[in-house]
Amino acid sequence: MTKRAEIKVLGSVQGVSFRYYTVEQAKKLGLLGFVRNEPGGSVQIIAEGEEENLKELVSWCYDGVKWAKVDEVKVKWAKVLGEFKEFDIRF
Repeated sequence: MTKRAEIKVLGSVQGVSFRYYTVEQAKKLGLLGFVRNEPGGSVQIIAEGEEENLKELVSWCYDGVKWAKVDEVKVKWAKVLGEFKEFDIRF
């Protein structure tokens, strides 16, 4: 089933290539959407795709970048909007 995950990653996740590796992982999983740094030091990920692949991305967020220190990953599940054509970094 296709879903949308709105993910917020909290901790020391900026300045450690977290966005770059998120794009790489999302593309491997066939997901569409974006990742961006947020004020306050968190990273926001909006991803759409198969639920199983989204859950794999959420799991990856906890330890996918060895230089990051992830304190918490918050996920909100939502209805697919179909607004993305790829997965990229937004500024």
